[in-house]
Amino acid sequence: MHSSAFNSPLKCVATIGSFDGVHLGHLSLLSQVRSIADERSLKAVAVTFDTAPRRVLHGGGDAHLSTLDERMALLRGAGMDEVALLTFTREMAQLTAREFMQQVLREQLGVAVLVIGYDHRFGRGRAEGFDDYVRYGKELGIEVVRGEACTYGGEAVSSTRIRGCIAEGRIAEANALLGYRYSLVGEVVDGYKVGRKIGFPTANLRLHDEHKMMPAGGVYGVYVNFVGNDNENDHFQTDGNNSQAEHVGMLNIGQRPTLNNGEERSIEVHILDFEGDLYGKSLQLEFVERLRDEQPFESVDDLIVQLQADRERVRQLAIHN
Repeated sequence: MHSSAFNSPLKCVATIGSFDGVHLGHLSLLSQVRSIADERSLKAVAVTFDTAPRRVLHGGGDAHLSTLDERMALLRGAGMDEVALLTFTREMAQLTAREFMQQVLREQLGVAVLVIGYDHRFGRGRAEGFDDYVRYGKELGIEVVRGEACTYGGEAVSSTRIRGCIAEGRIAEANALLGYRYSLVGEVVDGYKVGRKIGFPTANLRLHDEHKMMPAGGVYGVYVNFVGNDNENDHFQTDGNNSQAEHVGMLNIGQRPTLNNGEERSIEVHILDFEGDLYGKSLQLEFVERLRDEQPFESVDDLIVQLQADRERVRQLAIHN
């Protein structure tokens, strides 16, 4: 556990959770933590886990929305003074809510005020609720506050809701709920090399994190950035519309039915106005909008016509996003 900055006496306002995706709902909760901490001249702390509890307990679980590094960066960027990263173990899972509050939150982290997400539960079996936490808090000297729910479109914002959007390809809605563009990072590997023969060379990607959620198959407009290659951006031509010099691409997730690639699923991106060797480079793909389903065409010529239309639509997306 990274908590070297914490010592008794009680000196922080904290909230706890997996914070997968660090979405608008999480940001609302963290803002409440920040506000209470400022009122009381205490530190604002987010408490999270190195591994999703469900993965430790059940060996699986849902694909996640953010890697650990992404989650830590997002939490730190949300105005927290500290992020306490706990190593979740089966032993920790056996702690009752009261034991967790006493041993971890009070004694290790020095929590004076605990802000609980409106639907969050913790402790062995997740059997206890907010009223129990309030009662234990009074016994332990920890004030427990219920966080306010965050809604979008009349429904609560949650990681589960966002996963549903991504699974169905509703990427613009997912981005709205996240508050930023959903992204994947992968290394460019050897591919079929068919795209270059029809005027649309593509970079075939192998994802760095196989557990990060994959959007539904189809064609997407994306922004593309190099990861960890400071000198490679010179190859890109940018039109100045994006202040961060992100680079525009059209991404296909699927089986490329017109080119008869069988059942193998591929992730490949055509980067507009790019020439150069990408093999071995790592790319970040930021999803903007789903353009269409993947579909078979009667001929390669028909495919080329559709790809040209996709490219023009992606250019327009880049201007307006």
